Amino acid sequence: MSVTKDPSTNKWMSQIRVKDWTGKVIHKKKRGFSTKKEALQWERDFLSQASGSLGMLFQDFIELYQRDMEQRLKSSTIAGKRFLIDLKITPVFGKMKLDEIKPTDVRRWQNDLTSYRDENGNPYAETYLKNIHNQLTAIFNYAVKYYGLKENPCHKAGSMGKKNADEMQFWTKDEFLKFIEAIKNRPSAYAVFMTLYYTGIREGELLALTPTDIDLEKSTLRINKSYHREKGKDVVTTPKTPKSNRVIAIPEVLKTYLKEYMAKRYGIQPDHRLFPHTKSYLYHELEYGCKASGVKKIRIHDIRHSHASLLVEMGFSPLLIAERLDHERVQTTMETYSHLYPNKQIEVARQLDGITAS
Repeated sequence: MSVTKDPSTNKWMSQIRVKDWTGKVIHKKKRGFSTKKEALQWERDFLSQASGSLGMLFQDFIELYQRDMEQRLKSSTIAGKRFLIDLKITPVFGKMKLDEIKPTDVRRWQNDLTSYRDENGNPYAETYLKNIHNQLTAIFNYAVKYYGLKENPCHKAGSMGKKNADEMQFWTKDEFLKFIEAIKNRPSAYAVFMTLYYTGIREGELLALTPTDIDLEKSTLRINKSYHREKGKDVVTTPKTPKSNRVIAIPEVLKTYLKEYMAKRYGIQPDHRLFPHTKSYLYHELEYGCKASGVKKIRIHDIRHSHASLLVEMGFSPLLIAERLDHERVQTTMETYSHLYPNKQIEVARQLDGITAS
């Protein structure tokens, strides 16, 4: 370690050489400290992070955590994690030492989030709160598993939010028909929302589709990639999970329109994106269609729920719906859409009334 003063700038500089927690030798230099004390504090913080010390600041541990996750997760997933951490977690815990964060600190953080209200008096969604809490829990689990943290303070603090929303937003078939009629003079948007509604695919999967993914002879649509924007660039990756690679049968009404749509896309090549848009385009067209048709506004992802609710109403089994939506387990489908199935109970009772004892 070496802290010196640069006479030309009258600022302090630190140079340090140390082995990190993997055994790699790191040489680090940092200039521009106003005081010697600041330079020495930077050295201490850097040494804690490099050695994997539990006394490091939480914000320094986050750097280690994200660096490791970058080697294991998709860039789109990492971007989402980083956004959430920077927005809701680091501002609260960043300057605290990792091993000094207590369950009471987590409880105060939870209470601040659950008591928040926007300018219209609306709180954060329960599913959003759950997502934030899960991220903090994952960070501490990582510290316990790989850095020897004694315990995860989130476990004693208890959970926050809910996995599934109390009321799922979706369109009925009549609402969708009103919406799609209102955008019939917008060919690309029409094709987009027809595809989303009649297949239940995710928006990233939709935006990654190419003409080769549409088999007009077999009336199928293939999902084997996903699209997102990262740092202003188009990025196409593999789908969310291995099970997300799938082939979906499409109805005649969708196949006919997609055939017409592709025929009108002058110069489109087999490997070109069928819908060369961004997610912001989808949100804009959704808002336009809702205003024009008068149907309630839902999220793009809720169109996936609308597709599932349509299948439930038509009497299809949870197993078939799970396969179409690429849920890893049928239980996921049942947990997500269980509130829709009671609607079928009256029908079951009526059919049972038709059975007479022999």
